[in-house]
Amino acid sequence: MNKKTLIWVAVIAVVAIVVLWLAGGYNKMVVEQENVETAWGQVENQYQRRMDLIPNVVNTVKGAANYEKSTLEAVVEARAKATSLTIDPSNMTEEQLAQFQNAQAEISQSLSRLLVTVEQYPDLKANTNFQSLIAELEGTENRIAIARNTFNDAAKAYNTLIRRFPNNIVAGIFGFEKKPYFKAEQGAEKAPKVDLEF
Repeated sequence: MNKKTLIWVAVIAVVAIVVLWLAGGYNKMVVEQENVETAWGQVENQYQRRMDLIPNVVNTVKGAANYEKSTLEAVVEARAKATSLTIDPSNMTEEQLAQFQNAQAEISQSLSRLLVTVEQYPDLKANTNFQSLIAELEGTENRIAIARNTFNDAAKAYNTLIRRFPNNIVAGIFGFEKKPYFKAEQGAEKAPKVDLEF
């Protein structure tokens, strides 16, 4: 082989190595991005499950008690606001996730107020349909927590991958952006005060 041929073989080998490296890094990032989007889909599924239960809870309370209208309206309004927010997981921002999380927190707070109000109605508390709905809501809240944790784990794996050297070069070339995390609710760092005086 002459010198010119050796140079061309070396150049082609280097280009092939760079292309294979870029393709491998890109493919890993695509897999991790898909994991984040799948985890986000599970988060949405669990929140949707809660959204679907809310009308049943509201109607059961309406039908069985001399309810406080403003409390039920707050639940319905919070649900409407939360259902109007949609997030595309492929280009999700921290601001979008914070808005989504705030809307979901409003639902949780309004449901909590509703359940406190229900305490005044023993007949409703004894209603098996209502008890079943509340049990489903509690189970859904647990599923939401698990789905959020799974999402955060997937986002962490993805973010770690795209920020590591030399993957950060591939991420920069192909526009892979960092994904936000769910954060703890405001005030979650403080333990609730329990008064056991009798």
